[in-house]
Amino acid sequence: MVNSGLHGAFPKKIFQVPTLQTIDLSDNAQLQGSLPEFPKNGSLRSLVLNGANFSGQLFPNSIGNLKFLSRIDIANCNFTGSIPRSMEDLTQLVYLDYSANKFNGSVPSFSMAKNLTLINLSYNQLTGQINSLHWENLTNLVNLNLRHNLLDGTIPSSLFSLPMLQYLYLSNNHFSGQLPEFANNSVLDTLDLSSNKLEWSIPRSILNIRGLKILLLYSNNFTGYFLLNDIQQLRNLSNLDLSFNSLSINYNDTNSYHSSFPKITTLKLASGKLRRIPGFLRNQSTLSTLDLSLNQIHGEIPNWIWKLSSLSQLNLSCNSLVTLEGPLLELPPFLSIVDLHSNQLKGQIPMLPKLATYLDYSRNNFSSSIPADTGDFLNYTVFFSLASNKLNGSIPKSMCKGPYLQVLDLSNNSLSGPIPQCLTTISGTLAVLNLRRNRLAGSIPDGFPQHCSLKTLDLNGNQIGGLFPKSLGNCTMLEVLNIGNNQIRDTYPCLLKQISSLRVLVLRSNRFYGHMGCNKTSGTWPKLQIVDIARNSFSGEIPGRCLRTWKAMMADESGAESKTNHLRFQVLKFSQVYYQDAITVTNKGLEMEWVKILTVFTYIDISCNNFNGSIPAEVGKLKSLYGLNLSSNALTGTIPPSLGNLRQLESLDLSNNSLSGQIPVEFAGLTFLSFLDVSNNQLVGKIPISTQISTFPAESFAGNKGLCGPPSLQKCSDTNMSPNAAPKGRDKASKVEFDWQSIYTGVGYGVGGGVVVILLMVWEEGRNWLEDSIDKILLVILPMMGYSYRTRGEWDYDEEDEDSEEESTYIMQDYSGDEIDSEDRVFRGPYCVFCSKLDISRKRAIHNPNCTCSFSPPITSFSSSSYSFSP
Repeated sequence: MVNSGLHGAFPKKIFQVPTLQTIDLSDNAQLQGSLPEFPKNGSLRSLVLNGANFSGQLFPNSIGNLKFLSRIDIANCNFTGSIPRSMEDLTQLVYLDYSANKFNGSVPSFSMAKNLTLINLSYNQLTGQINSLHWENLTNLVNLNLRHNLLDGTIPSSLFSLPMLQYLYLSNNHFSGQLPEFANNSVLDTLDLSSNKLEWSIPRSILNIRGLKILLLYSNNFTGYFLLNDIQQLRNLSNLDLSFNSLSINYNDTNSYHSSFPKITTLKLASGKLRRIPGFLRNQSTLSTLDLSLNQIHGEIPNWIWKLSSLSQLNLSCNSLVTLEGPLLELPPFLSIVDLHSNQLKGQIPMLPKLATYLDYSRNNFSSSIPADTGDFLNYTVFFSLASNKLNGSIPKSMCKGPYLQVLDLSNNSLSGPIPQCLTTISGTLAVLNLRRNRLAGSIPDGFPQHCSLKTLDLNGNQIGGLFPKSLGNCTMLEVLNIGNNQIRDTYPCLLKQISSLRVLVLRSNRFYGHMGCNKTSGTWPKLQIVDIARNSFSGEIPGRCLRTWKAMMADESGAESKTNHLRFQVLKFSQVYYQDAITVTNKGLEMEWVKILTVFTYIDISCNNFNGSIPAEVGKLKSLYGLNLSSNALTGTIPPSLGNLRQLESLDLSNNSLSGQIPVEFAGLTFLSFLDVSNNQLVGKIPISTQISTFPAESFAGNKGLCGPPSLQKCSDTNMSPNAAPKGRDKASKVEFDWQSIYTGVGYGVGGGVVVILLMVWEEGRNWLEDSIDKILLVILPMMGYSYRTRGEWDYDEEDEDSEEESTYIMQDYSGDEIDSEDRVFRGPYCVFCSKLDISRKRAIHNPNCTCSFSPPITSFSSSSYSFSP
């Protein structure tokens, strides 16, 4: 029943038929099921479920009942749990494949199954070490595959002593330590130890494995020297990969005759500190893949390298190569990948292979124009980059001929002229168009097709003008739109609201104007993480309702994507080749270029516009925000306390606005904040105290006359303290509110004694005695309650100043200024209205910070301008 289109649930009882010997349900992806408890004395000899949709766990005891089982293949299923120890009792096993499941736990011992030829446990989640004793009896084992697990510890030497072992795959684990010495072995064909944590030097005894064809040791921590001349002893070697270690790879080119070297088909020595291209390669007629990237090779690319007739992939990137040895008349017929990026190559752009699929000539010093017939060589090209050179001239229209082109990157050059209309009409394939930092003029062609496949459009840093293209709304898969630093003059492009996949929006430094609101357009940006519309002429209020749809900025740290993930485009569906998106942002007051845009980096910059109104409280919901810049607008009102919820915030710039009120005390909880600027506003009160805020310079708070306390240079006084640290006078006054119960009690006692008081007031002596007694009592009680009290004698002495004492609303300070007359009374010095009231429900004074001091106006003018906040 192999690949027979079975679907539904497979009956468990069929597995329990006592006479059943073979069952093969492989390649039935729609067939679901699980394994039952197997009966004792079963006859099953072969169990094959490879590629069927079986799941669940293997029963720990019953699978050991299959004493006659010789072949079990349950690869590419969805089994979970640990591998049962009862498997160790299956002595008749010959073939075991548990790969591409979700098994965890340790690797069991199969030492009792002496006839095993294949063990494949790859692509699982197995952990722990592999015991040396588990392998010693497996004298017939040919293939051992444990790659892509979580195994650790050292690699046991017994594995390399198995007499029949030909294929050993231990890559992509956590094995560490030093490799053991290798005995003479003429059987081992493939040794893959890549992507582990192995260290020390590669033992020379590895040359004893004379039959070795494939040796993969890349991405480890090997150190020391490796002499390429030694591989002459491995006569059968065809694939060698030593890349990405800490090796110093050398080659002694004293021999003029190189025929003694094995016939290599793949040689990868990336990051090996090589200083020149090994000369023995000139006679490698079978060489198809050569990777010498990230070395120290300088000088010229030899002409003979283009005469290697089988060469299909060449990577010489990230070296110090300067020239190409001429003449370059013909290229290998099957050359499809050429990567020369990040060298110092100069002059004309090299000849392009006709069958090229991947061409990267970026980050060099090529200074010519792009040949007009370039597009004739792009018939099979998927990736083409000439970025970061010194190219001039215009973009040839032939570039549009590439029918399979997915990535076209011509950024960071000196290209001029208009953008060819045909570049925007390419449909179905083009995903990345990067023309950033050139001298392109004209407008963006308005010809994006209905089935637009663009994911990245980067035109930043050109001289492009005109209007925003309406057809760009057809690019519904767009993730990165960067048209900053141009001269585009238009209203806010509401059509972008229908592109729900958008992650990065940069309109910076253009001539956009008008409101951001789009009342007639619905849509959300749940993935949006970077917004930079700074240095335009946008006006109106910041639309808080739009911020509610930016879900990617609201994720808590625990729910955010891994910090190692970044925006990139996979060039080929099944390849490991990616195009890396990059962006320049102004963060923490500095311009930075992010060569990798992390998916957790969220940033908003709307500075240098004409936005007015208050800061929406919805900003406080963007909890994963790293940078926020609202500076140089016309924003008013207070800073919303909800900004204190932005616990990931590292940069906050609110400078050069008209913000008033106090800095919210919630700012003290922004422990990740490394840049803060609230200068040149109308803020008042005491700066919140926190270890983080104290590290900022005084300039961060300058231009706010009412701000006080460190780190500003202005000390706090009674006139600019925050409500949380109220002046003494108001603090005492607030105690009056809290002691009313005591006063009521006193009044009760007073009423009881009222009759006696009335009798005493009938004659003059009794009245004088009573008033003197009351004076003495009030002089004791009222100062304790925050009041000042004048005795009867003092009132008589200073009766002419009776009306000068008003309610506690007014506070008078000594001043040496001139007298100013008014129709009501003559006053001296500055008079400040605190405009405050006592709120007994909140137990604090409520103060209006907008009330200011003036020099001796009439009482009526104070009264008309003062007001109180309501509870």
